[in-house]
Amino acid sequence: MHAMPPMPLLKRVQPSVWVALAWAAGAVFTFLVRLRLPGEDEPAVLAGVLIYRWDGLVMLAVATALAVAGGRRVPRRPLSAMGLLLAASVLATTPLGAGEIPLAQFLAVDVALYFVASTQPRRTGVVAAAMALGTLAGFLGFRLLRGWDVGMSAEMAVAMTVVIAWLIGNSTHQAREYAEKSRVQAAAQAVTAERLRIAREMHDTVAHSIGIIALQAGAAARVIETQPLAARDALGSIETAGRETLAGLRRMLGALRQAEPEGGEQRPGAAYVAPLDPALGLADVDRLAETTTAAGVRVDVRWHGEPRPLPPEIDISAYRIIQEAVTNVVRHAGTASCHVTVDSQAEELAIEITDDGRGGAAQGCGWGWGLVGMHERATLLHGDFSAEPRPEGGFRVTARLPVPA
Repeated sequence: MHAMPPMPLLKRVQPSVWVALAWAAGAVFTFLVRLRLPGEDEPAVLAGVLIYRWDGLVMLAVATALAVAGGRRVPRRPLSAMGLLLAASVLATTPLGAGEIPLAQFLAVDVALYFVASTQPRRTGVVAAAMALGTLAGFLGFRLLRGWDVGMSAEMAVAMTVVIAWLIGNSTHQAREYAEKSRVQAAAQAVTAERLRIAREMHDTVAHSIGIIALQAGAAARVIETQPLAARDALGSIETAGRETLAGLRRMLGALRQAEPEGGEQRPGAAYVAPLDPALGLADVDRLAETTTAAGVRVDVRWHGEPRPLPPEIDISAYRIIQEAVTNVVRHAGTASCHVTVDSQAEELAIEITDDGRGGAAQGCGWGWGLVGMHERATLLHGDFSAEPRPEGGFRVTARLPVPA
């Protein structure tokens, strides 16, 4: 189970807020450069005729309303949002008396273009970038047709910021896609690894049962004429062992028949070799608790219900789930104790592992590969599995495995 840090503060801010902040920053900058600031003999940029008149202020107010409306549409209707922001930039430029759309008026468009390119399909990002460049070209073309002065060099710099915004957004989009594919592939490999481990454990169990059947068959063949009763007992043991082994195989082979989990792809050269540990079961839980307690984390084991023989695949899987959950407590919980409860009921085996550590804050935000393996084991046995933070603090892992009659 991997700890997932909280989302950075800046990433919690919505795109509409970033667009509005960019527009506000551009408006403030526009007015500042048209004032004679301390240390200047004259303003850096001369104010237009309309900028301080009522009609110019109305244009700026309408442009601001369009920019805010466009920013709110960025996540849901990106192209419509780009259209509103571009209209706002053109309208806000009109009272400035400038020969080009200044960068300050196009800053909000660049911010919106970044979010569109980073979160939307690539085709949508390309269309949004083309709309921005087309607006700049159309603004200059209109002024040239009217015979007005144009700021070609300044507009080329603004166009460069459009291209840079799209490139950064597209790179972010590609990085996000790669991270998602890597996560899915890693999860698929974890499921494959757990299936391989289960298959090897099942192989050991079946091999043991077949060996017993062979021994009993040989004994029955030797005494079938001299000791019919002993031969009958041996044949009965063969029948029992055969039925139990066949039932276990039927429960497990349905899901293990696939070579790869659905939706997962195994990378070349990345085959997983499952460890060939001896088959352990619930009888070894107390020894696991003693070993973990000696290592510094006390494990309290509680048994409920009447103990009874379990099918090998259920016995092994139950132990593996407890083992992995206790290992997670030792590695991640930061606590001195945990509790393991095993409840043997008539129709199912219930397992619960709880701790009072920091799992609710550090581990409750995401699933690691250990949890994926535990979930896979429970699913293959047609059981239920859950892992989540406890309301009172700590972490809880529960599994319910149906036990056949």
